[in-house]
Amino acid sequence: MRRWGHFVYRRRKAVLAASLACFVLSIVGLLAGGEPINATNYDVESVRAANLESAQLPSTTGSSFTLILTSAQSTFGQPAFESAVNSAVAPLRSDSRVSALATPFSVAPAQVPLMVSTDKHSVLVQVGLKIDFSQARAQYGEIRGEVHSGSLSITATGDVPLAYDFDTYLASDLRRSEVVSLPLALILLVIVFATGVAALLCLGVGVFAVLGGVGAALSLAHVINVSTYAVNVVTLVGLGIAIDYSLFIVTRFREELAAGHSVEHALGTTMATAGRAIMFSGLTVAIGLSGLLFYTGTALVSMGVAGAIVVAVSVLYAVTLLPAMLALLGPRINSMRIPILQPKPFGEGLWHRLATWVMRRPWTVLIPTVAILLIAGSPFLDLQLANSDVNQLPTSAEARQGADLLQAQFPQVGQNTIAVVVDFKDGAPTSPTNVAAAYQLAQRLTTLKGVTGVRSYVTVEPSATLTSYQVLYSQPRNALAPSVQTVLTTLTGSSIAVLDVANPYFVTSDQAHTLVRDIRAIDTVPGATVQVTGDTAFDIDLVNYMIGHTPLAIGFVLITTLIVLTVLLRSVVLPFKAVLMNALSLSAAFGALVWVFDQGHLSNILGFTAGPLDPTIPVLLFCVVFGLSMDYEVFLLTRMQEAWVRTGDNRAAVADGLERSGRLVTGAAAIMACVFLAFALASVVTIKSIGVGMAVAVIADATLVRALVVPAVMRLLGDANWWAPRWLRPREHVREEIAPAA
Repeated sequence: MRRWGHFVYRRRKAVLAASLACFVLSIVGLLAGGEPINATNYDVESVRAANLESAQLPSTTGSSFTLILTSAQSTFGQPAFESAVNSAVAPLRSDSRVSALATPFSVAPAQVPLMVSTDKHSVLVQVGLKIDFSQARAQYGEIRGEVHSGSLSITATGDVPLAYDFDTYLASDLRRSEVVSLPLALILLVIVFATGVAALLCLGVGVFAVLGGVGAALSLAHVINVSTYAVNVVTLVGLGIAIDYSLFIVTRFREELAAGHSVEHALGTTMATAGRAIMFSGLTVAIGLSGLLFYTGTALVSMGVAGAIVVAVSVLYAVTLLPAMLALLGPRINSMRIPILQPKPFGEGLWHRLATWVMRRPWTVLIPTVAILLIAGSPFLDLQLANSDVNQLPTSAEARQGADLLQAQFPQVGQNTIAVVVDFKDGAPTSPTNVAAAYQLAQRLTTLKGVTGVRSYVTVEPSATLTSYQVLYSQPRNALAPSVQTVLTTLTGSSIAVLDVANPYFVTSDQAHTLVRDIRAIDTVPGATVQVTGDTAFDIDLVNYMIGHTPLAIGFVLITTLIVLTVLLRSVVLPFKAVLMNALSLSAAFGALVWVFDQGHLSNILGFTAGPLDPTIPVLLFCVVFGLSMDYEVFLLTRMQEAWVRTGDNRAAVADGLERSGRLVTGAAAIMACVFLAFALASVVTIKSIGVGMAVAVIADATLVRALVVPAVMRLLGDANWWAPRWLRPREHVREEIAPAA
């Protein structure tokens, strides 16, 4: 790294040109990138069953949405209401993207009651689309804009409007967070550096890194499914971490210049110390994010890949663009000074006095501080998990308003449905043997607690017997009644039959979960495989999937981090201490997450509907926060390591390291917390919760943990902090790199 610093100084214009070329590639990626999409295909029963439906029932699993048209004056049955509805949806009939349009005035009489509200002031219109889901979510705004009325209020809901609203609000959240966080970051950088040029340089590197990360993520979308949340995660992580890396490098460079060294010597030492530290720090952050790769088939994988890319881009710019700019600027990095913010001379600062004070009374400081962090984390013991739903959107979102209206006014349509997919091993679903198996299963399903009805091809006529159904389906399909043909088309395929089990329970309720488990507990159906899907089944399977894969992910992150830190710090003890310190920071973050979003505290202030956390959020928070917390630990311990190698005095090393890095760690944490809290202003609860959780973790980490717990623990461990077997101890040339001569 020292040689690299000298190389950059001598070839600064070439390195700067290469960095700008990377920036141009980032812009190309932004403009020509693919479309993010939330696709999941992890190996659980509900997903396998849904894939069977999609393969054999494409006409019923394709893109569609529902319109709810309401009149304050007219009711269903009045000519004026029918005329207004037909007029409002007329443009859709001529839209080439629309494959079907079903209104209460065009369907079979048996279906009419399902499409009219309980007060008869609202009706449903089902809109089928010829385009696939990704095209539908992109073009939905244009299609929805065709529907309007002067006398009716119109609300849309369904998977397509839900996806469109998520995309719209996520994009809006991203713009809002950038507008809020960038000016705040600049103000804090000015306070930390007390110079304008250094602050602007760090902010510029942060913007370059974010653009590079987003461009890479969108380019990756051409190859793999990239979640719509990935862009937000890239901005969230990239902006904070790139500014942090720049902050540490610029500070070390200014420190070397202040010691009287030449620009080239200062840059070489900066790369050998701060540059080396950020290389390892970037590796630890990437290791944390790599834990997300264990959740194959979920959106977390793309978030982990995109996050690791933006970390790599941040490190790349921090060791190329930034040192090249420093080489060009030289002493001018200190331009635009603000005298009132200049730090005190070394040895007289707050952090040195704080470290000395803590080390005089380590137990007195350690016990209550750890107790506070553990108490803050105690709400996590009451964690409730559930798959995210429409409540992730704000109440102003049309898709959410439509879902609420559907639940309230159309109970037969808005109620929860559990889909039982029967895959027959031999013959078509209409063969006598398979009809008998499906009929017996349907009868058993109707006896389960909470089941209000079973819709299937063997319950289409409630009074019919098994023999009647076997005779009925022995006829050619075109000889059957239209209503029966419709059921066969929508609920049977070449080898499968779907039995829709209606129930009044909320999707994520304990009653709905119990019902799914009761259905799955039914004995094997002869000659067939039975699988359960639907929103409640997805909810159960996702939570179990996340819980089942988490131990391996956490184990990998912990073990790999320990190895990397052992190589960096040349100590066996410090890596374990670092992991324990991170656990304390995570404790506070997880506790805050449950206390705020699960239990509902501050919901009125932050503007969201309290409810169980999406199971991906704690996992994402762990992987991101673990890496970011280790980021501060690396910078703090490397400065302490320098002092230890130089002096051999543990107390002096702790005080020296904390003074030299404490102000920076606090400033970096403040910047990162501002970035994260800007995301707490998001409309989508998932992004809001990640922002709050990460902000709490960073604040707790940089204050209570790094300022109090770390020096207390290192004082108690004494020289054992730096113990390592002989083969791991740094040799003379390595010692010079770790602690260069003054």
